[in-house]
Amino acid sequence: MKILISFNNVTISVVAILVLAVYSAKSAHASPVSSLTSFANQTAYFSPTQPTIGNVSYQQPSAERASLERLIQNLDLDNSFGYALSSAAIERTTQGVRYDGKYIKIAYPWGDVPASIGVCTDVVIRSYRSLGIDLQSEVYNDISKDFYAYPSFAEWGLKQPDPNIDHRRVYNLQAFFTRHKAELPRSLDPLDYKPGDLVTWMVGPNFPHIGVVVNIPSASDPNRFMISHNIGEGPKIEDILFRFPITGHYRYTPEHRKVNPALYFAKTPPPEKRRYREMSDEELVLASQYLEGL
Repeated sequence: MKILISFNNVTISVVAILVLAVYSAKSAHASPVSSLTSFANQTAYFSPTQPTIGNVSYQQPSAERASLERLIQNLDLDNSFGYALSSAAIERTTQGVRYDGKYIKIAYPWGDVPASIGVCTDVVIRSYRSLGIDLQSEVYNDISKDFYAYPSFAEWGLKQPDPNIDHRRVYNLQAFFTRHKAELPRSLDPLDYKPGDLVTWMVGPNFPHIGVVVNIPSASDPNRFMISHNIGEGPKIEDILFRFPITGHYRYTPEHRKVNPALYFAKTPPPEKRRYREMSDEELVLASQYLEGL
């Protein structure tokens, strides 16, 4: 009896082994894909690592893409300071200011002439001041380090910096912005002039002028922004970007305050003689009357 039981156990064991072998053989010949019935299983089988977004790209139609790029360039959305300065310059036109450029002793720093008077440079100075930038002290600090880099002597015969008036002269502001790497190319393309940019002109034979580009498009050309300036009748917003010969184009932002001009410019030696003389008050009045007739 014991031998029979043992034989039967062996038989059962052999049969079990044969069944397992047949099943394994069928499984080996079966397609692995047939067992991957869900999307999750297929993903795990074929791609154990997750795909990166960098492998997928969408290209807009070229015409649409160029249009959007041009729009972004026109708006200059990164230049938030420029738009803030534009708003400050627009606000200046709401103030009652009489054109008067006479010499007045003022406080330092943050000094200003009486709020009821001013010239073109005061529109710029007061706009920056409302944003926490005191051009009076910044110009004075730089001109004190390199006096002859400014036209104070050549134009007006001055022999030392004067914080009462230096920052209120167009030529000095041009020198200051240039020395702080804020100068931009001049062009006749209105799209090159963004809100918050500064533009200088020569009006008549000897009358420098400055204004702020503001975020108000011209009615005659939507691509051209208007200018906040004071050219004789108090601060106004007018479409004068290309009315006079442009002598300078600048974009002075907080980043430019970090520039050290001494790293870019050698100290300027004294000039041999003056180039021009300062305009008298009578000449300023005549120039203002001339501008009103344009």
